[in-house]
Amino acid sequence: MRHRRSLVSLAALSLAFPLVAALQAPASADELSLSNFQLRPNSYGTDLQDRADALPLVKGTVTGIMNDLNRQNTTTPVAVGASCNGAAFQPGSHVDVERSICFTGGDNGDDGDNGTPDWYPQGVTTVADMQSDRVWGDGYQPVLVSWYDHNDNADGMVKGLRISFINPYTGAYRHVLLVYPRADGDYDTIRVSEDPADTEYNKALHGGGILWYGNYLFVADTARGFRMFDMRRIYDLGASENGTTSGADMVGLHGDTYYGYGYRYVMPQVGSWTRTAATGTTCSSSDQAPNFSYVSLDRSGTDHLISGEYCAGGEEANGRVAAWPIAGAFDAGNNLIMDTAYRWNADVAHKLPESNVQGATRFNGRWYLSRSHDQEAGTLYTTEPATSSTVTLQIADQQDLGIGPEDLSHWQGGAASSPTLGTIWTVGEHPGKRMVYSVIPQ
Repeated sequence: MRHRRSLVSLAALSLAFPLVAALQAPASADELSLSNFQLRPNSYGTDLQDRADALPLVKGTVTGIMNDLNRQNTTTPVAVGASCNGAAFQPGSHVDVERSICFTGGDNGDDGDNGTPDWYPQGVTTVADMQSDRVWGDGYQPVLVSWYDHNDNADGMVKGLRISFINPYTGAYRHVLLVYPRADGDYDTIRVSEDPADTEYNKALHGGGILWYGNYLFVADTARGFRMFDMRRIYDLGASENGTTSGADMVGLHGDTYYGYGYRYVMPQVGSWTRTAATGTTCSSSDQAPNFSYVSLDRSGTDHLISGEYCAGGEEANGRVAAWPIAGAFDAGNNLIMDTAYRWNADVAHKLPESNVQGATRFNGRWYLSRSHDQEAGTLYTTEPATSSTVTLQIADQQDLGIGPEDLSHWQGGAASSPTLGTIWTVGEHPGKRMVYSVIPQ
């Protein structure tokens, strides 16, 4: 299968890595300890995956979703070398846009996805993350965007997270609802806590970053690590006799019927990665385990998962980024490791040079950081190559981004065997100023 080929060469490293990687202690107070950047599978083992497999629903596929896209901006769905939504950029700023895609709304007098206050876009990933040749199946090149429910349970519903599967050449897209499978054959939406007795159960997970790699979707879980989803385990409520696309105010099993808040497709969680270090005061020098605010992939050299934390201006620390050899997340069969005794170690961690960083990626030793400035133009920073694995990053250059830039995803150029810098994708989050777009780094 083409969408799994990029993992094969790294599979042999996945189990060996924790045995050979030394967790680096800081050489000085300015450096970080890699021991704080360790992840483990959650204590459920294979239980979540087993629950997902037990759902009595018809499976869908990524190809089926891409053949069934049902939303599109009808005025300017896509623009090449320009913005399809003029409100997404601050007047007077200059953004080197390669391609932009607009969401519904604004063209028929309604809010649509562009203007709705109910959902906020956050994470972005592409087929270039999924596989090095940047193609799914028979030629699709999807871009994916995550959205979190911004209602804070104001309407009595916590809709959690949804993922947009987008065709970047037509601008057509469809939302897929992420769900959490229960032991009783039911499912619910993705929340900060999945325990109904916890007050955090009434809050949607932020999902600030996403990464599609091989068959799996990593979703940033801010205080813990990553929730894991599997593209082979998407369920089609419209094609299931016991499923329905009606009931926009219902989710899970009601009577004998499965609902998904009106969405046709649901994707259940199959596992997670959880930080092992103790937590302290977020964005302070006493904090040990990092937050996981965004995620991306570095394909230059050995593939690495990139993640980092958001810290607002005025806090003691600007935040940190780290890199994990991504083969360490998978076994020799390219399946997600779920052994609860296993540990996945980062081999690089850096302090950030600026606050308010919303996304990060890395290529050939340089880091690319997106910084938001509220309702003004955002900034894309390019750093100097880091001189060691744990020092503070240093800014080498900067350029304008749109208003409210979030997560980053790198779409490398050139051949898969010798990639070049290419472009970087991001998404603007603010209502009326939303757009997913790629830029040409300086």
